Amino acid sequence: MLKGLILGILLGVLLVAGGVYFYFSSGRAPVATSAPPIPFEKTLARLGLHAYLDKLPHPEPQAPADEANLVSGAKVYKEQCATCHGLPNEPKTAVAQGMFPAPPQLFHGVGVTDDDAWESYWKVENGIRMSGMPGFKGQLTETQIWQVSVLVKNADKITESVKKELAAGATTPMEMAMPAGNPAPKKK
Repeated sequence: MLKGLILGILLGVLLVAGGVYFYFSSGRAPVATSAPPIPFEKTLARLGLHAYLDKLPHPEPQAPADEANLVSGAKVYKEQCATCHGLPNEPKTAVAQGMFPAPPQLFHGVGVTDDDAWESYWKVENGIRMSGMPGFKGQLTETQIWQVSVLVKNADKITESVKKELAAGATTPMEMAMPAGNPAPKKK
C-alpha cells in the first residue's frame, strides 16, 4: 500500500512537470508583453518576492529623508528611473506602456510609498527577475540608491523644490524613450 502511494505521488509529480514542460516547449505559453498573463503568474511572482523579502534584514535608511537627499534622489530618479516609473504630472512613456508587467508609476498615487525604504533599496540594488526591473548595484553608489529609495518612499509628500527638480528638464514621453542622439520624430 505504501509502495503504491509513493509510486502514485511520484507519477503525479512527473506528470505535472511534464505538462509544464510541454506547455512552454510547445510554444503555448504567452511570451509577448501584450499577451494575457500565464495563470497564477502575478500571484506566484508576488508570493515569491514577498516571501524572499520577509527573510531579509530590514535596515534603517542610510540617507535621511531631508531636502538635500530628496533633491539628490530626484536627480538620480530622473536619469535612471523616470523612463519606466514616470514623473509627477506626466503621462506614461512609450517604454512603460510596452512593459509587462507594467511598472508602477511612482508619482501617480500608486507605487511604493507604503513600502519601507529598505525594501525599495533592495529592489533598486538587485532588480526583480521577470519584471523588467534592472538591478543597479555597481551602476549607482549605495548613497544614490538610498536617496532614490527615500524619495520614492516619500513620493506622496515631496516638497516644491523636489517637484521642481523632477520637472527640470522633463521631456515628452517619446523623447524620454528615445536613445541619446536620436531625436524624436517631428510633429506635423
